[in-house]
Amino acid sequence: MEDNGFTVKIEDVANLTDLKAQYQIPYELRSCHTAVVDGYVIEGHVPASEVRQLLSERPEIIGIAVAGMPVGSPGMEVAGYDAENFSVVAFDETGVTDIIATYP
Repeated sequence: MEDNGFTVKIEDVANLTDLKAQYQIPYELRSCHTAVVDGYVIEGHVPASEVRQLLSERPEIIGIAVAGMPVGSPGMEVAGYDAENFSVVAFDETGVTDIIATYP
């Protein structure tokens, strides 16, 4: 994210399960990284372009997520392996989810 112009502050958290529950991240969308950017939750390896779009449009949602750690998602590029298909999913406080982008 720093390579894409975002300032990053890393905080180690003892209990990730509690943190993800606090931010109302649906279980099926949980991943390895959780960030809060200008009031929105970003879960997992979300492309910077989707984060920028979120911050520009400011929809009434909690956040966006890429579930798991798909090969080929930002930070998960692996030489010699083809990128896996993955989706960026928006989620709101009622648990409603919506695919907002698919890759590759």
